[in-house]
Amino acid sequence: MNPVIRTKNLAKSYGKTPVLRNIDLTVQAGEFTAVMGPSGSGKSTLMNVISTIDRFTGGEVWLEEQSLLQLGKSELRRFRQEKMGFIFQDYNLLDTLTVKENILLPLSLRRCPAEEMEARLEPIVRALNIRDILDRYPSEISGGQKQRTACARAIITKPAVVFADEPTGALDSRSATQLLEELVNLNGTFGTTILMVTHDIYAASYCKRVIFLRDGAVVNELYSGEMSQRDFYDRILETQSIMGGKVR
Repeated sequence: MNPVIRTKNLAKSYGKTPVLRNIDLTVQAGEFTAVMGPSGSGKSTLMNVISTIDRFTGGEVWLEEQSLLQLGKSELRRFRQEKMGFIFQDYNLLDTLTVKENILLPLSLRRCPAEEMEARLEPIVRALNIRDILDRYPSEISGGQKQRTACARAIITKPAVVFADEPTGALDSRSATQLLEELVNLNGTFGTTILMVTHDIYAASYCKRVIFLRDGAVVNELYSGEMSQRDFYDRILETQSIMGGKVR
């Protein structure tokens, strides 16, 4: 397997306050990985610096073996657009665009040919079961449908990695389960590499690996291996309890 993300001695401080402390991390192509930890552990900061949304203050990050330190601001922006997809808790959909237009927006901005956009859209729509809402607007669909739309938009560009920041946080339990099952499906069907930040043990139990942060450092990690989702949930719960973090 080839590494999609690699960090070495990654550090981030705000003034004199360290938030990330010398993190060495590798995420292989096709992995579905969760990052967990108590509030203030550095989960969102880790995602933000890896995804170039924020600058790190020490160490180095590679995405598909490209060092982010070697890229200027305009190059970083282009690299982010081409190599990364994003799923946010609050969906970040444009209310004036239909579901289909929201999904295709990243390709439209690149002036991608219409035939290619339609060809890319079809398998994603089928995988996420959203064909019947393509002509609706965000105000006309449920939270679960909005998040599936956001998922489709995130992978339509065929990114190297999709960053998911608490993607189930605004969903009810049924919609959250459906979304997680579809993320697993996307990961398996398209080989999409997903790095997900979550507080939710149930959400993390759908992943292949869980990385635990505390005080800005990696303190443990678990692999699902051959375990069932239920057994992996129990292992995560046990580990989180031993670490003293908040569980739910």
